[in-house]
Amino acid sequence: MKRNIVITGGAGFIGSHVVRLFVNKYPEYHIINLDKLTYAGNLANLKDIEDKPNYEFVKMDICDFDAFYKLMQDKQVDGIIHLAAESHVDRSIKDPFTFARTNVIGTLSLLQAAKLYWESLPEKYEGKRFYHISTDEVYGALELTDPEGVPAPFSTKASSENQHEAYGKDFFVETTKYNPHSPYSASKASSDHFVRAFHDTYGMPTIVTNCSNNYGPYQFPEKLIPLMINNCKNGKQLPVYGDGMQIRDWLHVSDHCNAIDTVLHKGVIGEIYNIGGNNEKANIEIVKLIIKTLGKDESLIKYVKDRPGHDRRYAIDNTKITTQLGWAPKYTFEQGIAETIQWYLENEEWMNKITSGDYMKYYDNMYKKA
Repeated sequence: MKRNIVITGGAGFIGSHVVRLFVNKYPEYHIINLDKLTYAGNLANLKDIEDKPNYEFVKMDICDFDAFYKLMQDKQVDGIIHLAAESHVDRSIKDPFTFARTNVIGTLSLLQAAKLYWESLPEKYEGKRFYHISTDEVYGALELTDPEGVPAPFSTKASSENQHEAYGKDFFVETTKYNPHSPYSASKASSDHFVRAFHDTYGMPTIVTNCSNNYGPYQFPEKLIPLMINNCKNGKQLPVYGDGMQIRDWLHVSDHCNAIDTVLHKGVIGEIYNIGGNNEKANIEIVKLIIKTLGKDESLIKYVKDRPGHDRRYAIDNTKITTQLGWAPKYTFEQGIAETIQWYLENEEWMNKITSGDYMKYYDNMYKKA
């Protein structure tokens, strides 16, 4: 079946993996990678598929309504996978306006353009999809209830069969009340609400997923895992917020891409699905694992002032997507982190190009004064 699908943010970390998957798996689809190419967008992530006949790159700001509406018409777009977003919490604290513009106004621009184009067609919404990818951070924070107060695997509870409950028995489900605590999560929560409002008000064929922390190859090194790998490899200090006991549910990017593929093709219109990896880890545990793997010393760790409103724990219950759609994560964290560390070690040139110029100015501003 021929389809014309726009993937926004396709030059970013998750987006580039999704683009690659769809271009290779569905040669009958025309995949349009739409990206503004801000600091985290990198077309080098997609060199291996840039000459594929079913792939096209379009440089565009998702806030440009007129340009996107014209693209919808010219390319006869029938599917949108919306990944483009400002996503780094630290940056949102310093510049919330950019996050509101990109994440809220940008999403609204895409929704309105898709609505107007699809409603102009004889078949209207039939066979169309607007798939919005969001985050578990919109739900706020869960309590850290491990009575031993130490991270797995150091906790004896973590050796039990259900490691997923090592830090507590509460999890985010699709009906969890929104309670965002950062400008980033507030902007994503607002965009989620707009997507659902367009479904409820206009009958738009929307689907929303909220995922846990992604990791894997090609991730921009402002995020925890690539930042710590790069610093550790180069013998630089490893900045850890607060006590490092912030708990996150880690999802390998390949598992997330397969979930996105599943939801686009099998998901029910108007529904919400939570995507989690069943891998709760404390930040400090991950940092120490990277240090051990690279044969370095824990003296590299530098505890810095915690960021404002730093959520203590996220954890996703992915029962709905696993039971209703048949998706399940394949990666254990141990397997995924080993492969991820190895990838960054083998791709020094990619990392060196990324960690130059404007990014280093930002890095120095964020951590040198901490």
